Amino acid sequence: MKSSLLNKGMAFTQEERETFNLLGLLPPHVGDLQTQRERSYLAFKSKPTNIEKYIYLRDLQDSNETLFYSLITHHIEELLPIVYTPTVGLGCQQFSHLYRRPRGLFIAYPYRDKIDTILANPRFDKVKAIVVSDGERILGLGDQGAGGMGIPIGKLALYTACAGLHPSATLPIFLDTGTNNAELRDDPLYIGWRHERMRGKEYDEFIHTFVTAIKKRFPHVLLQWEDFAQLNADPILERYRDALCTFNDDIQGTAAVAAGTLFAAIRVTGMALTDQRIVVVGAGSAGCGISNLILKAMMAEGCTEAEARRKFFLIDRDGLLTEEMRNLLHFQRPFAKSKAQLSGWSYQNPNEITLLEVVKNVHPTLLIGVSGQPGIFTENIVREMAAHVERPIIFPLSNPFFPKPLIENFKKIFGQKTFLAH
Repeated sequence: MKSSLLNKGMAFTQEERETFNLLGLLPPHVGDLQTQRERSYLAFKSKPTNIEKYIYLRDLQDSNETLFYSLITHHIEELLPIVYTPTVGLGCQQFSHLYRRPRGLFIAYPYRDKIDTILANPRFDKVKAIVVSDGERILGLGDQGAGGMGIPIGKLALYTACAGLHPSATLPIFLDTGTNNAELRDDPLYIGWRHERMRGKEYDEFIHTFVTAIKKRFPHVLLQWEDFAQLNADPILERYRDALCTFNDDIQGTAAVAAGTLFAAIRVTGMALTDQRIVVVGAGSAGCGISNLILKAMMAEGCTEAEARRKFFLIDRDGLLTEEMRNLLHFQRPFAKSKAQLSGWSYQNPNEITLLEVVKNVHPTLLIGVSGQPGIFTENIVREMAAHVERPIIFPLSNPFFPKPLIENFKKIFGQKTFLAH
């Protein structure tokens, strides 16, 4: 009854209750899973706020995983936004204050010499999939320190609910390398390592020690990196992508979903992939990852790399990426535009070409949002886009999420003309 993987609640049969000495510890009625699920759903619905619903589901997961996943799979559309985004963001922010029971592994930097021992626990013998985070770039919320553990827990819950992976085969891991969120470090309830984030050689060696230990303990595991900061995410992926079965969800997972949705969209619009003109708002790991994957798909359709790159226009906080910009990250540089490529454009400030100016000059067929800044896709921008494209495609994928009322408003304005993916 204390094991979330073995607990059946009131569904223990009379014979099981006698065999396991559970008589008297449970009410006399023997219930089935359906009845327990109905009871749990009523309890879930009674919670007045999303964060209280999140807390209820986390408690249920830690007490009875069979019931937890039965509840999710029977109400999946309603519960997924609670189990994961957007509510998981609140869960991460309040993680230390909501902490109840241990789940997964917290591998802190001071434990760097004991990782092999930590992983050796026999309870992990069946692990096939690991999601790991260091909490530095959680959704659009920034550094959440140890609260970032909410992401691996939530993501692996989706692996079970949506893909059928047994819970015992999943392992959420948080790599605690400190936090630069002073408010967290000063919080007396904070559960993480109270230290500024490790950087440079010490951080790299810690990651290498972790990956080496994972390869040794789980040679056939799937290792997913989640919500690492840009300065670490791409180097980690490049360093270990051929060392074991691993991927970065922000760089590759989001890209796979966006590319797959684009393939569906062009079936509706009738315009070939190689004819797309793509504007991406947010030139971070996700935006560049999406662009790279679609670019490769265009090349597979017959475009040269140079031809494909000319079809992408990436916008970051300082406007359209151009070669004159300082401090471009290495993965942004291939998408930066030269002065020659902007010849004939109309704009006010060459050092900060805005989204509206890009839309007016490019007439994009596809608009993708992967920025942490809400409200960027204004009605004026969408109207300008639709004025030049018969079937505009819009992917508002950012956190915070695109508000549903605005989506409905776009549908009223453009009817079925716009392909909205949310």
